[in-house]
Amino acid sequence: MLNRIFNKKPRYFLYTILLFSVQHVFADIFVNTEVDTTREQIEKMPTDDIWWTVYGEDMLWNFKNLNKIFPTNTIYRNGPVKDLRLNISKKIANTKIQTPSGPMTFESFIHSDLSTAISVLILHKGEIVYEKYPRMKPHEKPVFWSVAKVFSSTLVTMLEEQGRVDTMLPIDMYLPELKGSDFEGILVQNILDMATGIRCSEEYENKQACYYIYSSAIGDGFWTMESPDNPYEFVAKIKVGKFAEQGQQFDYSGVNTFILGWLVEKITGLQFQDALSEMIWTKMGAEADGAFFAPRYGVPVIHGGFLARPRDVARFGLLFTPSFNKVSDSRLISEKHINKLLYSGRPSLIIKPGTPSYIPGLKHNIDQWDMVFENGNIYKGGWAGQGLIVNPLEDYVVVWNSYFKDTQESETKLTPVIFELMDSLYKNNNDL
Repeated sequence: MLNRIFNKKPRYFLYTILLFSVQHVFADIFVNTEVDTTREQIEKMPTDDIWWTVYGEDMLWNFKNLNKIFPTNTIYRNGPVKDLRLNISKKIANTKIQTPSGPMTFESFIHSDLSTAISVLILHKGEIVYEKYPRMKPHEKPVFWSVAKVFSSTLVTMLEEQGRVDTMLPIDMYLPELKGSDFEGILVQNILDMATGIRCSEEYENKQACYYIYSSAIGDGFWTMESPDNPYEFVAKIKVGKFAEQGQQFDYSGVNTFILGWLVEKITGLQFQDALSEMIWTKMGAEADGAFFAPRYGVPVIHGGFLARPRDVARFGLLFTPSFNKVSDSRLISEKHINKLLYSGRPSLIIKPGTPSYIPGLKHNIDQWDMVFENGNIYKGGWAGQGLIVNPLEDYVVVWNSYFKDTQESETKLTPVIFELMDSLYKNNNDL
């Protein structure tokens, strides 16, 4: 039968085979590839405003794929990977938390539509007790926005302990480029604590504001032909006046972080990401390289644009705990450094008892860390819901990522849930 068909109608089979092949070729051509997705996401970005002002699933994609959109500077790992032992606790997954829809287990919450959790990682005594990636793959490197700020302060403190920096001296002693600017005479410690008194707080609405111009120069904000090209030159000439004497009031600004990074570069002779590589990342058994996004002229956005696997951020956190030896052969973060964070902050900068903004148990901020609490939590958060908690007293580390669901930010915020979870776990005992 087949012979007859082939003998009588060979051209029909040739046509059929050819058509089938063409169809498959075109199917391969028109399939939505990763390249197509990237191009589509780039096209969705604003053309007249800050690039990251998109929400929902677009924000989620951008947060996980920043390296496909912008140039980045690598933070290198080296040596053997220090594996993190798994000791998963069912107690954490089953812990009840309060949500707008009523009580839910923590596990159910982070996977629900109420939540925009991307990842949650908890380590206790150097072991992973909880690890979930509701909206990412474990190998991906989501962005940690302002969590990045603590790398600059950590390096400055390490340099201070080496006798190369004195944080009680004015910054222009190390950066003479700042003489004549509003930063002349500002103590390094006041820059660390966001207490300069200079009118350059974070501002993304007024395009004429000091911070907005800085952010456009470094590539975090929207750049126009009127924007400065060089963030170093811009910061060196800041003359915007003061709203308070230095050391008197807290005022959040990534410009402070930039100056700390500049200080690290001046002292070490290395670009910031290379200093971080050499002093920390190559020495903590990281499983992957990290990166800073660097959209303009290769200048890293160290105040907020850090990409890394959550496990590696957790390894960094472990350096501040008694379990540092699980990831490092030597103590990179000294007990003196940790005690400074726990006990040497200035409560008057941020604590206003009796005001709506007061958080019970809050002790102080210090060294770019947002909050330090009586229970030993040392916390740094990031825009749209990233966070890092290190607790040297209870020996735990928490790392998480999330995003905004919509312009109303209608999701249940992950950060307060994390705090509620850890408080409930450790209120009576620390046995997970």
